[in-house]
Amino acid sequence: MEKQDIKTTPKKTITIDVPSDIEKGAYANQIIIGHSQKEFIMDFGLIVPPGNKIKITSRVITNPIDAKAMLMVLNENISRYEKVFGTINVPHIKLNAEDHHLH
Repeated sequence: MEKQDIKTTPKKTITIDVPSDIEKGAYANQIIIGHSQKEFIMDFGLIVPPGNKIKITSRVITNPIDAKAMLMVLNENISRYEKVFGTINVPHIKLNAEDHHLH
């Protein structure tokens, strides 16, 4: 049996550049999610009283693998948050399957 050398690659440093028009962020209290076989479309929006209209503030389109990776990272961060600040109670949320958003 021949011995093989396993070479490790050095960690890469990634610089994140946030353009000034995105830097301020966009507040959202609603999300509408749709998908096809190849992509997930997430529309983030704002609903304000009287609560009969959602204004979309941002749209993210990604592939299923990255969508699931994002879900995993979000779950991990929520767990970390709750360890520090306590459980997040969300009693008023229900999924509306017909229009694919939360109420």
